[in-house]
Amino acid sequence: MAEIKFDILETFGVISESPKGWKKELKLVSWNDKDAKYDIREWSPNYDRMGKGLTFTKEELKALRDVLKNIDL
Repeated sequence: MAEIKFDILETFGVISESPKGWKKELKLVSWNDKDAKYDIREWSPNYDRMGKGLTFTKEELKALRDVLKNIDL
């Protein structure tokens, strides 16, 4: 399997944290030297491993924000 390269450019915040220290976070990440995307996934405490996640372009993140505004929590 090919190595996955990533560069965390910015962290916006922690969404949740597991008892083992893994954190679900919103970050701006460049994957495999490509343009950075907004990313939601779980990261190990030292950021050397990650879980499956979702990536969004700026336009997709804006659309998600608009959808979330319409949810009655």
